[in-house]
Amino acid sequence: MRFVAGIWRLAIVALCVMGTSEAWTQPNRWVYFTFQTGALVGFVMLWAAAASLVHGVQPPAWLKGAATTYAIVVALVAFTMLPPDDPRTVPQIMGIMTNTMLHRIVPAMVVLDFLLFDEHRRLKASYPLLWLIYPPLYLTFVFVRAWWWPHAGPGAGGSPYPYDFLNLPAVGWAQFGIACLKVLAAFLASGAVVCLVDRALPEHALAK
Repeated sequence: MRFVAGIWRLAIVALCVMGTSEAWTQPNRWVYFTFQTGALVGFVMLWAAAASLVHGVQPPAWLKGAATTYAIVVALVAFTMLPPDDPRTVPQIMGIMTNTMLHRIVPAMVVLDFLLFDEHRRLKASYPLLWLIYPPLYLTFVFVRAWWWPHAGPGAGGSPYPYDFLNLPAVGWAQFGIACLKVLAAFLASGAVVCLVDRALPEHALAK
């Protein structure tokens, strides 16, 4: 079964590479949370795949849990806060939009990987708070970049803000604050659910 896990994880890596391919030629795309998370998930899954195939050391529980949580947040934000993808503007690989890979397929596969192939009861109750470090770091990165390079894109007209709900000058403090609270709630809730499920499942992987 470890070979099945390894192949499954390599498939996730392949989707992450294809999904983030746009950013490898257009560096300003890395400002998107989706692309950053895609790169993180790809790295963690490559590590996990190699460890599965050669009986190596798996990624630490906090890192694997973080990748799982962030993938879930990507899906939640895409479904609840972002407009539908436009196939005329989003790149496609093998007939699938790259955003679909990162927003839907990868999160679903990551969750299944967590449920079926991970050892469980390794996540600490404090981990959801640890994983909350990323959102303020990400916001700091976005705003510092916008201040230094106000016309760097990738938004419409060269806007440096990757998402409309983070465009503080356009939406105002009230809407920006509400959006940030929603995102933080998604992080905290997703992390808590991941930890609770981890504690509820048997210690050994379901798919042995």
